Amino acid sequence: MTVTRLSIFPLSGALLFPRMHLPLHIFEPRYRAMISDSLVRDRRIGMIQPRDLEEPPGLFEIGCVGRIAEVEALDDGRFDIVLEGLARFTILRELDVITPFRQVEAELEAVGESEILASVARASLEMESRRFADGLGYAVDWESVTRLDDESLVNGIAQIAPFDPASKQALLEADSLSDRAELIVQLMQFYGRHGDEDGTLQ
Repeated sequence: MTVTRLSIFPLSGALLFPRMHLPLHIFEPRYRAMISDSLVRDRRIGMIQPRDLEEPPGLFEIGCVGRIAEVEALDDGRFDIVLEGLARFTILRELDVITPFRQVEAELEAVGESEILASVARASLEMESRRFADGLGYAVDWESVTRLDDESLVNGIAQIAPFDPASKQALLEADSLSDRAELIVQLMQFYGRHGDEDGTLQ
C-alpha cells in the first residue's frame, strides 16, 4: 500500500477501474482549475462518489485514481479528458487546502493481474446482460461484447449500467472480479423487477 495526496473529483454515478478508461467533460471552474493543476503535476486525479447532496458533499471512502491519458483544452476554458484507471484508493483524511478543489490523503491499493471468470459465470453474465439490454431497448453489438476479456466486460458494464450510486459503489468495492460479476447479475435481475421510470434503482 502507498499513501499519497490526491486532488479529487466527486461525481455521482461515475466509476473508474484500474486499466479502464473514463471520458469526462470538465466545465465547472473549480474542476477546470483541478485539471490545469494536475497537468503541471502528475496528471492524476481521484474519482470518488459523493454520499449525499450536501455542499460540500460527504464522500464514500473508496474511489479510483486515474491518469489523464488524453486532454483537449477548449477555447472557453473547458476540457474534454480521458482518464486511465490506475488503482483503487481509500481516503484516510481530507486535507485543509486553499485550492477550489478538494484534496485528500489516500492509501493506494496494489493492482494485481487481470482476473478471469469461470466459464459458467461469464455465460451467466452475458445472458443476463442480453436480457437486461433488451428490456431497456438498448442496441448492443453483441459480437464485439463476446470478444472482450473478462475484466473489460465486467468493469465496462459496471461503468455504464444505469444503477443507483450506492449500487455503483458496491460494484467498485467488490473484492474480486467474480464477486463484481455476480453482483452485476443480481442488480440486473433486481432492476428487471423493480426498475423505475428514471432508470435508477431505489
